[in-house]
Parts: sequence; structure tokens; C-alpha cells
Amino acid sequence: MSLFNSTLRGNPHALQRRLLVILLGSLTTVAVLLGLLYNAGVRQTLMAQLNEQLYQTAARAAAYSDNLNKPGDKLFAPGQGPGTLTARYIYPYIFSGAILDDSSGERVEITQADTTPLVTLKVGDEPVRKHLSIGDYLLLATKDPGSGGTLIVGLPLHTTDAALLRMSWLTLFIALFCVLGAGLAGSWWITRSFAPLKRVASVAASVASEDLKTGTVAPMDKVSSEDAIPGTEVGNVGWALNAMIDNVSTALTAREKSQAQMRQFVADASHELRTPLAAIRGYTELLSATEHFSEDGRRSVDRVLQQSNRMSTLVENLLLLARLDEREGFTLERVDLGLMTADITEDFKITATEHIWEFECQAEELYVDADAASLRRVITNLLANARKHTSAGNTVTVTVARDAATDQAIVRVHDTGEGIDEDFLPRVFERFTRADTARSGSDGTTGLGLPIAKSIVEAHSGTITVSSRPGDTTFEVRLPVASGPTERSTGPASTGPARN
Repeated sequence: MSLFNSTLRGNPHALQRRLLVILLGSLTTVAVLLGLLYNAGVRQTLMAQLNEQLYQTAARAAAYSDNLNKPGDKLFAPGQGPGTLTARYIYPYIFSGAILDDSSGERVEITQADTTPLVTLKVGDEPVRKHLSIGDYLLLATKDPGSGGTLIVGLPLHTTDAALLRMSWLTLFIALFCVLGAGLAGSWWITRSFAPLKRVASVAASVASEDLKTGTVAPMDKVSSEDAIPGTEVGNVGWALNAMIDNVSTALTAREKSQAQMRQFVADASHELRTPLAAIRGYTELLSATEHFSEDGRRSVDRVLQQSNRMSTLVENLLLLARLDEREGFTLERVDLGLMTADITEDFKITATEHIWEFECQAEELYVDADAASLRRVITNLLANARKHTSAGNTVTVTVARDAATDQAIVRVHDTGEGIDEDFLPRVFERFTRADTARSGSDGTTGLGLPIAKSIVEAHSGTITVSSRPGDTTFEVRLPVASGPTERSTGPASTGPARN
């Protein structure tokens, strides 16, 4: 559940961003292709027009040269445009060549540096682009009918190049404007389209964060009716999610009802068994005190008394567990955890001398808000388990500390005994499980001590854990450190130490 929630919160718009990227990427690709094709088409059209104009200019120049009796230095036929280049070349030198100035229309002689690219032109070749000192020109070489040499005609390219450059920038700006506008419109449309899916995801996240282990059923959020109309993708998901929530709620309600009935049965049975068990124990004690039995009879009566006491303890534990399962409150008070743990450890030093008992307090004046009798029961139970399930001579170390990072009080019970079997360790807090096969000991157990301790700790908003290997077993209890005034509430009464 936590992984689902963190993923959902950490990247809530992943699909939305991917769709927007795909939209903008596709539109950008189309815009680039259209821009390239459009500019290529415009370039081809302009160059075709320029080529046609160049051929016409060459034809006028050739006709003008042919009509002259003597070519002389008259190169420019009437009607030639500004910037037109005309040169007459007779091997091995240029007879003459000039350019019509754009602004004045006067002839500007061709420089010596420009003769080299001009003399390389051959009659019959396609128009070619050449870079001259005065700029780029589109040049064409034809036969000069007047002189018998080569007539070279050229038109400037700067106007065409400038037009193509302006067209390229205009295409770029239009494409950027279209992509930006489509991005804003697409983002708005995708966000609006994904709003129902986000609401469905929010409901799914809230359901996933529900703690279904408590045994209680809280009302679950459901997808709204407008987001759960079958026929659309989101509607199908919302409808299926609502159906799943209904099924889960029905199952949880049935489970809660069954558990409530079981808890009530256990509580009623335990309560009803207390009276006959007390009567059996009382009559057995009376028989033992007033009647004279043989040695076998005495052993039988003692055995009956022993088992009735054990069953009375079991019934009391079952009744307490039933009350704890009902989540009833406790009588809370400010408890000095270090002082309480030290007192319990001192009691075990006196009553269980076959073990070595050590106490370490790493945090002085460590207070918790707890039901004192119930908390004493938890600590006593852990020490009693260490005594029962470890052989004589082992060391049991009880430590009280404070975790500043989580602001929790910690009680650790560590022993150097035989350890808990690896297969049994995950079930150590389950009811009616016994570790007699895993840890040595002679005392009988009911398998309810640790489950009771776990229920008490969890009722105080704490946790209890265990880790074990041969020679190193540790039970750890964590409780919130007391803060503010102590609140008091009534709850089930606690009894003596639990037996596991």
C-alpha cells in the first residue's frame, strides 16, 4: 500500500505529461516537415523564375551583340535590369565586362579577381552559382554571335537569398506559434480530460491506504456517479472500482460480524466458566483439607486442583483478550517506565535466582501515558518468558532507553538462552502457540501470554517485536513518550502476570 501511495503521489501526471509530449512532438515534426517542404518549394519556384529571367537576359544580350556591326565595348542591351552582369570573353582574355549598378544604373567594371570564376564557364552548361567580390551571382555562358567568343550573363542572387531567408524565419515563427498554442490548448484539454481519472485514482489511493487488518469496517470512499458511467474508459474503471469496493465492504462487514460473534462467544464462555471453575477449585481445596485420602488419592486431588488453577488462568486470559479485542480504553496515568522496569527486575532477582538478572537505564525520568497495571503485566510477562524458556545460569538483561528520532520509549529484554526456532519465530505472537519445542523449560504454558502483551502494547499505540538466534534473543517494546497532560479513561481491569 505504501509503495502504491508513494508512486501515485510522486508522479501523479506521468501519463498526462507523456501524452502532451507525444502531441507536441508529433506537431513539431509535422511543422518541421511542412516548413522544409514549403521552403523547398518556394526556393525551387524562385530559382526557376530566376533561371527563366537569366535565359531571357542572355537572349537579349546575344541579340543585341549580333545586331552590332562592330561589337566594340557595348555590352548591355536596352532593358537589362539593375545588377545584371555582362561580359564578352575571347580566348585568352576577357574583352570586356561590367555590372549595372543597382542604384545609379552606371557600368561598374569587373575586377581582376572575378575574371577567374568567369572564364571557367563553358557554353551549353546549366546556369551555375558563383561567388564574386560583389556578391553571389547566377551565371550563364552562351555563344556571342557578334564576336564569335563567349557571352557571359549573370543575375544577382542577394534578392532571392534575402527573400528565402525571410521566408524561413517567417515559417519558423509561425511553426513556433502554432506549437506553443497547440501545447497550451493540448495541456488544458488533456488536464480537463484526465480530471475524472484523477478523481478515480484518488478514490483508489484512499481505499489502498485503509488499514484492513484492524477488524473494524470504516465507510470507504466511492467513485462519484458521473465518473462511474460504463461506456467510457474512465467510466468503466470507476464502475469496476465501485463494484470492487462494494465486494470488499461486504466481505469486511461479514468478517467483522463473525469476529464480533466469536469475541462475544469467548467472552461469554469465559465469564460463564469462571463460576464453575471457582466452585471446582473451592470444593477440591475443601476435600483436600477435610478428607483423608490415600497417597494415590492425594495425588489425584492435587492434580485436579493444579489443572483447575491452570484452566482458571486460561479463562481469565481469554476474557482479557476478548476485552482487548473490543478496543476498550484503559485508565491512563503518567508512569515512570524506568522505575517500573527496575522494580520488576528486582523482583525477579529475588524469585528467580537460577538466572543472572541485569538492568540498564539509558534514559532517566522516561515517562509514558499508560495503564500501569497492564504495562506491568507486559514487562512481567517478557521477563517470565525469559526465565521459563532459558536454562539456568543464562543472563537476562533488561534495558530502558529512548529513541530521540521517533520520540519513543524502549524496553528491551535480552537473554543468552537457546533462542527461538526459526520456523516458530514468525508465529510467536499468535494465540495458543507454544515455544516449548523451541526453547527449553518445564513450566506449562497456554500460548496466550505474548498475544496478550502484544494486544496491550498496540492498545497503547506501541509496537512489540522479537529477534532471536542461539545465545541472542531480544524482545523490544516501543511506546510513545508522554507529552502534555495525562488523559484518563476507564477500561478493562488488569489482572496479574500472564503465563505463556
